[in-house]
Amino acid sequence: MSIDKQTPAAYKALIAVSTEVAVAAETAGLPRSVMELVNMHCSQINGCAFCLSLHREAAGAAGVTDQQLAVLPAWRDAPSLYTDEMRAALEIAEMVTRLPDHDTADCAYERAADVLDADQISAVIWGATAINAFNRVSILSRYNVHPRP
Repeated sequence: MSIDKQTPAAYKALIAVSTEVAVAAETAGLPRSVMELVNMHCSQINGCAFCLSLHREAAGAAGVTDQQLAVLPAWRDAPSLYTDEMRAALEIAEMVTRLPDHDTADCAYERAADVLDADQISAVIWGATAINAFNRVSILSRYNVHPRP
């Protein structure tokens, strides 16, 4: 069942949340590249082929390099490829996606707060929350990935 089509009002509300998150991130001064890395990494963790395909194109348009995308699953081992903002956002995105214990989450917040302000951290958390929701909609609705030229 495609739950977006079965319950379109809920899906439209999710799109509205995503739109608000993009505005919040921009207002907070987060580059689109950072938010697209969040989208990609959460989608990698969740194994969402549809969102990976969709956001790969958006990430490239936002300035994320092919090398950054290729190394993204191991981003901690390649710190020179990612800005401080990117690394802080990726750690927060992992925390939101994996929901670790409170002590681990607190440590992630503290490290992120060294680089990002409260508005930026909030935007990343909302961004990760939104893409996690889209991942679930896509996976549970069995969205197909079609080859792109």
